[in-house]
Amino acid sequence: MSFIPKTMSTQHPDNVSMPFFAVNSVMSGEDEIQEAFYAYSHLGIQEQMWDVEGKEVDPYVVKKLLSKYETYFRKHLLGVDKRLILRVPNPDVEKAEAKVLLETLESIPRSYDANALFYEMPVAPIFEIILPLTSSAQQLLLIHRYYKQFVSGKAQQILDEQGTTLKQWIGDFKPDTVSVIPLFEDKESMLRSKEILKEYFCGIKSEGITFQRVFFARSDPAMNYGMISAILLNKLALQDMVDLELETGIKIYPIIGVGSAPFRGHLTPQRVEQVIKEYPSVHTFTIQSAFKYDNDVNEVKAAIETIHASSTSIPEKIDVQIALELIERYGRAHESHVLANATLINRLAKYVPSRRLRKLHIGLFGYSRRLKGESLPRVITFTAALYSLGCPPELFGLEVLTEADLAFVRKHIVNFDDDILAALKYYNPSSPCVSEQLKDFIRKHYPNYASDANHLKITNFIIEKVSSYQHHDLEALIIQAASFRRFLG
Repeated sequence: MSFIPKTMSTQHPDNVSMPFFAVNSVMSGEDEIQEAFYAYSHLGIQEQMWDVEGKEVDPYVVKKLLSKYETYFRKHLLGVDKRLILRVPNPDVEKAEAKVLLETLESIPRSYDANALFYEMPVAPIFEIILPLTSSAQQLLLIHRYYKQFVSGKAQQILDEQGTTLKQWIGDFKPDTVSVIPLFEDKESMLRSKEILKEYFCGIKSEGITFQRVFFARSDPAMNYGMISAILLNKLALQDMVDLELETGIKIYPIIGVGSAPFRGHLTPQRVEQVIKEYPSVHTFTIQSAFKYDNDVNEVKAAIETIHASSTSIPEKIDVQIALELIERYGRAHESHVLANATLINRLAKYVPSRRLRKLHIGLFGYSRRLKGESLPRVITFTAALYSLGCPPELFGLEVLTEADLAFVRKHIVNFDDDILAALKYYNPSSPCVSEQLKDFIRKHYPNYASDANHLKITNFIIEKVSSYQHHDLEALIIQAASFRRFLG
């Protein structure tokens, strides 16, 4: 293992602008091949996440990259200098896509063969996969064992009376094993991540692992429990990872999934140092589409270099009981706002433009459960709809915070006021989604917030149209407003 990447390019469709290489306003699979090359070669990103959820599996991603960009990959070894990591469906949650997981695992040895042929030496281009919505050690162990028994392990299967093995007939199936990276996305799993990983380590202890990558979501917890809860849940899980490393001697490399909107992590090229300070023990940060395509390319490259040059440190301890009580109380307030505005959010969500030619990962609201009978869009669309209505979702639930709560939050969430003020820049007091109690909180605690006049003007148009059920031109207005923010949702 040469290094653990510090930047991971992802396919999250939170961008307003389309990259120059996209054929049209919705990126297709072939665009994503070029996107991976662009992330590696032009932006300097170390790793590309390839999402196989909700689309046809492309078993030839590696072959296409190597054949299309031969000169580049001759100099930069795929699997060593640049990494490709697969995000697979979770069979426990995404039943309709369960067998896509198996197809994906089967494609890994084929990719290995293509890479070995290209470089004329054994180099595994893919040896890690990400499992979304992880909630148990068994989910990780089943994938790990399936690969060893039925993918690489089938090389030893005897095919005839002469004892011919599959390896002798077809060749070896490499790599021998794959690392499974859990992606924790809901409150219960994030709080149990240490326990889940300890059980997983026990299940694979014979392999003598020395390190483990672990992925924590930032967007879906914000949608489900509110922004403050999402940040605190991540911080509680990250402090557990420090303890886990001390207890087991296994080095832990955390990944955090952060987008450009404050609600989804507030990682933009201009705010890299603040986000690193917020999550000091995180090793890998996701570089999502708005970061890559809605900012000046030189700023993007400089920001990525800053992340690569950064070092990790142990985070400050948080009182677990105080944090959990606040998460529960504030989370209920956030949920009440979401429920009160669900119909309006869903109405506007229809006009939020798609940026990828497929269904992206399905989160808690959209797939595994409804919120008290309400089905809601995915988090990027959810965020875009509320911003377009002049009600940044970062504001939901703030009205229940006491002075003691605010002191606790400001102590442990170092960028809290920056995040809220950044959201308030796009707040419209005329928004139908803002309660009187929330307006009072804003007037009391942020009386001098700065407002973006252009965004305010557009959200006035959107609010007027939505209120009178006039839906023409809504998509154009949503895009226009998003262009001032430099993120869609």
